[in-house]
Amino acid sequence: MNTTHPTPDTIPEPRLDDPAAQRGTRRWLRRPTRPRGWVLAVVIGTVVLIGLGNLAIVSSHLTALAIGPDDDLELAGIPRARAIDDRVWRGRAPTDEGYRALADRGVEVVVDLRAEEFEQAPVALLDELGLEFVHMPIRDGQTPTTRQVERFMEVVDEAGGTVFVHCGAGVGRTGVMAAAYSSLTTDESNAGLLWENLSIGPPSLEQITYALTVDGELPLEQPPVAVRGLSRLFDGPRRIWHNLRGDV
Repeated sequence: MNTTHPTPDTIPEPRLDDPAAQRGTRRWLRRPTRPRGWVLAVVIGTVVLIGLGNLAIVSSHLTALAIGPDDDLELAGIPRARAIDDRVWRGRAPTDEGYRALADRGVEVVVDLRAEEFEQAPVALLDELGLEFVHMPIRDGQTPTTRQVERFMEVVDEAGGTVFVHCGAGVGRTGVMAAAYSSLTTDESNAGLLWENLSIGPPSLEQITYALTVDGELPLEQPPVAVRGLSRLFDGPRRIWHNLRGDV
């Protein structure tokens, strides 16, 4: 029996007017652009995770704010100002009026933790008021290195009067520097350190973990890489918004 196999020359070309061929061509063209279900699931899951994480942090802040102590210092031009002890005060970035209020109250050193280029302390005004200026930049939402904590302790030890430490809002970076300082100088529990920070504002997950794990001994460890990554995912929308507004 002779069996004839088709060769490339004998295979007929599909007819362009053949409806079946047209349907097959359309399916082939559409397939690469068809949305993948798992991509949508990942996007939705990420959004939900960010939302729930931030909701938990904000809820904790509101609880601490409602039942925590109201012991803010009365300083014009500096909301959220508090005394950590008789040597260190904390608060948000002062206005010009705030710097004058600090000078009037005997503060001698201002430690600025902001790393944003658009945030510049009025150095000329500080010189005029006799305030020493120390810059220790920490990125928004993050925590200080051991060397920065050591430097802060040196500044406090060498200061002849009160030291005022601040970031932008006086919450996250200020809170973790205050937690590091208190852990090295007092017997305050980690829960107490975190509660103090939450009563002022909502810090990042990285900063919450830092306050819960500082152990009063140098070197102070940073939160695990996984926590830092998740924290920056949670904190991304807030950081983008504040950077666009220029008020970090």
